[in-house]
Amino acid sequence: MRAIGIVWMLLSICWLGLGFAEDRIRLTNGEWPPYFSSHLKHYGVGSRIVSEAFAMEGVRVEYGFFPWKRSLKLAEEGTWDGAVGWDKNPERERKFHVSLPVWEAPWVFFHLKSLSFDWIDFDDLRDLRIGGTLGYMYSRGFFEAESSGRIKVERTTSDELNFKKLRGGRIDVFPQLMDIGYFQLHELYDPETVDLFTHHDIPIGKHCDYLLLSRHGERNTEMMERFNRGLKKLRQSGKYEQYFDESRRGEYGD
Repeated sequence: MRAIGIVWMLLSICWLGLGFAEDRIRLTNGEWPPYFSSHLKHYGVGSRIVSEAFAMEGVRVEYGFFPWKRSLKLAEEGTWDGAVGWDKNPERERKFHVSLPVWEAPWVFFHLKSLSFDWIDFDDLRDLRIGGTLGYMYSRGFFEAESSGRIKVERTTSDELNFKKLRGGRIDVFPQLMDIGYFQLHELYDPETVDLFTHHDIPIGKHCDYLLLSRHGERNTEMMERFNRGLKKLRQSGKYEQYFDESRRGEYGD
């Protein structure tokens, strides 16, 4: 009887070990603060949301940080289970299981609080000095308004330079993804100076972010179902918005 008990104990340990392995997922990641970064608290607000959504379903996340192109390739071939920080397109939907939107990030106009600024459509921006960073379209509407001459955009080499121009009164408004904008401001300035800035609530456009899980993984269909359930639970708990509020206050900085 004692021998049988020992066998059952060993089998239980093995079962628990297998269960633990099944409840772990390995995801590739990269540098795109404040959403993702190996240098930020919780690896950034986006990483935290993915980790906590999985945790709601009893899954522990392990991240590996790589250049973005390699990150996607490692997930696609199944070397890693999946990848965080991507938008979706028909090609990716063929190669991956795609989650519900992890978040929708609005493009907004940043400006100084001292500027009385309001807008509804792009014609309202004709007389404003608008900053922009080379290579960014921002949104289809913004791009079309700029291309047609309805608005004039002063483009420069970096977001940081645009915020410095905004602080110095050399431009009136600057479009940026809301969370990235506040992260960059906290990186550039002390809290008192950051408080001089605000953003307009009307979005220029939006960027949607998704979790991708490789179709090579046998259990990834189930894992995606668990993630989507956990994400819904996280939103309902109130922690989802809490994490973004913390990030916008600069609490995820290194």
